[in-house]
Amino acid sequence: MATHEVNNQPLPLENYNAYAGDPALQEAVALEGGSEWAAQLLNYGEIAGHEILSLGDLANRHKPVLRTHDRYGHRIDQVDFHPSYHRLMELGIGHGLASLTWTGQPGARIARSALMYLHNQFEAGTMCPITMTHAVVPSLRLQPEIAEVWEPRVLTQAYDPRFCQAGEKRGATFGMAMTEKQGGSDVRANTTRARPLGAAGPGQAYELVGHKWFCSAPMSDAFLSLAQTSDGLSCFLVPRWRPDGSVNPIHIQRLKDKLGNLSNASSEIEYPGTWAQMLGEPGRGVATIIRMVGETRLDCVIGSASLMRQAVAQAVHHCSQREAFGQRLASQPLMMNVLADLALESEAAMRLALHLARRFELAARGDPESELLARIATPVAKYWVCKRAVGVINEAQECMGGAGYVEEFILPRLYREAPVNAIWEGSGNVQCLDVLRALEREPRCLDALMSLLEPHATASDALARCRQRILDRLRPGKPQQAQARIVVEDIALALQGSILMQGGNNLVASAFVASRLEQQPGLLFGQLPEGVDSVSLIARAHPLNGPS
Repeated sequence: MATHEVNNQPLPLENYNAYAGDPALQEAVALEGGSEWAAQLLNYGEIAGHEILSLGDLANRHKPVLRTHDRYGHRIDQVDFHPSYHRLMELGIGHGLASLTWTGQPGARIARSALMYLHNQFEAGTMCPITMTHAVVPSLRLQPEIAEVWEPRVLTQAYDPRFCQAGEKRGATFGMAMTEKQGGSDVRANTTRARPLGAAGPGQAYELVGHKWFCSAPMSDAFLSLAQTSDGLSCFLVPRWRPDGSVNPIHIQRLKDKLGNLSNASSEIEYPGTWAQMLGEPGRGVATIIRMVGETRLDCVIGSASLMRQAVAQAVHHCSQREAFGQRLASQPLMMNVLADLALESEAAMRLALHLARRFELAARGDPESELLARIATPVAKYWVCKRAVGVINEAQECMGGAGYVEEFILPRLYREAPVNAIWEGSGNVQCLDVLRALEREPRCLDALMSLLEPHATASDALARCRQRILDRLRPGKPQQAQARIVVEDIALALQGSILMQGGNNLVASAFVASRLEQQPGLLFGQLPEGVDSVSLIARAHPLNGPS
């Protein structure tokens, strides 16, 4: 006997094209030079909103399992994954998320960044090994004889999960193992030692003895790692197999029991005499691996922006259908303000991420201005966007009420996922101090930033005032470190405002300037000033704008 009729429950947001329904992303891709890749993005948007959506749920419910020994007691150090994880890796790598940038084609990095943005909305754990595989290329290229062997394996667009020598596989993936128990981000405190097995120096064989507190994606085919030599901290490539065909001893002690990022394995490892090759100059380990870290920091920004987008899409979709007190939630003034504010924050994050990707591409072609901007804007964006994601997703949960807190919906997974990008590859303080370090070591970074802001500051008094505040806080002789977060926030808002103004969408740009620059921003979302067109901002953010 039925006890009640189920009604006023929104249809789930599923089986839709995540690119077709995102006009803001489409505009950004075109503005940053990725128009030629629109068909590929439309195709992956369909895959993301259908297959990746369902696979992501499975991969996060069935977590990786570590097997340290076989049934006879032999050490094997292998991690088993659910089939959904392998399919997700196959989709991501097969569509160029680890390789497209390095083809050198105009706009390829923009397209790759947008592909990642689509993938990561529905499953973020697999983006960890994909990101590291993509990011390793600049570091590999410092050692041409090593790059000659490993780079083709990275760029094949083929995922091969078998545990065998990399030369026998269709493609290879990379991980990273930098930090240790006693130092964390202070990698110069590392105690792992590297002893040459013959001749010493770049490209030569070494034996590593020590440990790593965080080793991401331990089933990767090789890792970049840091160890001490007689010349100081150096970078090494550590493969899973030795050149003689034997398994390289990398002892996986345990998998981390993490808040989020559950589909991905993160581990603690030991090097009990592990074979490795020096990558880059001895004593220049940080300088070598930072080329990889720069890439992964950009991906942290893209990843956090994508989590925001999915949370906002879910909230707008839900509130456009759900009624309360006789009216659709999305039609109620205060809810409209909240949704529009979230949509604005999400779009500003995405625009900053893709503009930064464009700067990376131009810098690689030899544009000095873009190289300077990328140097300062990367830690700024990493700090700001990754921090903002947590608040955006939590507010989106509130928009959905109890549904936003229930594991059958994607919002709890997004919320658990959000903090990792702010912590990984240097937490907030590390990023802010890196901004100061960049300005100290290369003062032209500030000149490049001011040049970017200047034409838009001329058109906006609020942006001009923000630009002047940045200059005042960075003037010589003024204490900076304790105030670093304040100035980095100003830089982030000024960058986002300028990029949105440059994009030519007056609806979004004017709302951002009015709410973030003309007035002191509220500490919580839903405080847009009068005059902002909330209806149009919400409509723009609705995920079913385009064909499903």
